[in-house]
Amino acid sequence: MRLQASSLIDPALLPLVDESREFYASRRAGRGPKSRSELMAVREAMPAPAECRPSPSVETVSSGGRSVPVRIHTPTDGPATGVLLEMHTGGFYLGSAAGSDVRNRRLVDALGIAVVSVDYRLAPENPWPAAPDDCETAALWLAENAEARFGTTRLAMSGFSAGSTLVTVTLLRLRDRGIHAFGGAVVQCGTYDLSAQTPAGRLIADEYFLAAYAGNAPDRTDPDISPVFAELENLPPILMVVGAEDVLLEDNLAMAARLLASGVEVDLRVYPASPHAFTGHATSMARTALETIDEWLRGQIGETASTRRRPASVRCG
Repeated sequence: MRLQASSLIDPALLPLVDESREFYASRRAGRGPKSRSELMAVREAMPAPAECRPSPSVETVSSGGRSVPVRIHTPTDGPATGVLLEMHTGGFYLGSAAGSDVRNRRLVDALGIAVVSVDYRLAPENPWPAAPDDCETAALWLAENAEARFGTTRLAMSGFSAGSTLVTVTLLRLRDRGIHAFGGAVVQCGTYDLSAQTPAGRLIADEYFLAAYAGNAPDRTDPDISPVFAELENLPPILMVVGAEDVLLEDNLAMAARLLASGVEVDLRVYPASPHAFTGHATSMARTALETIDEWLRGQIGETASTRRRPASVRCG
């Protein structure tokens, strides 16, 4: 067996490389805030989230004695075929569910699904375990109420960057409760070692968000913080999307390997000439990745969804 980084990339993507390199040539790679004061300045400078039509309903949902605000997008032309629980991006300290409105509305219209986006609490004001507690609360509420509220039990999760970490932790928490209501998850460019104990984790050891999110946690290798250290058996199928030039690539490869070794069905997609969060950029590479995500979700919970579960396997490309 021969395995190298190039073998993880679909050759059909290579014609898109030049366009991507040209796009990023004039964009300087950014870094997150280095302190609380810098974070506050970044928050102040953030524009208001773009609005979508129709607007989502804004609600507070509850389960197990906890409550969390969510934004709910539903189809306008019929019942939802499934429901996607979304955890937004923002390094655990920026962003909101409203920031995902346009992207989530597109998914609703394209796939005929409903999307529930979690407005989890942000660090450093609310460090771990606040955010995963909120995401777990929303997941439990959806598992308990999806059929009555949306007319379907086909459920999946999605996350972007920090949201992917929260998706993974939420799936682990549900599994440990014996709850397997979610049939799959899409995770883009997640962070899976926040402890800086692995070679991949040490690549981002100086990032402020690690301390902001972990707070006073005595051990950042706790799987509830760094899920790469978790026992990963009995999780649903997972689509992993990451750019080949993302600083988190190695972290994502390590997580994919651990999931595969644990018997989880993993569909790993690595996109060349693409940095962190590339699917939010106006490139053909990003559009291709989003089309892949749409196709995968459509097979799980969309208009052509099947209830048949596939055997564990891995696909790289």
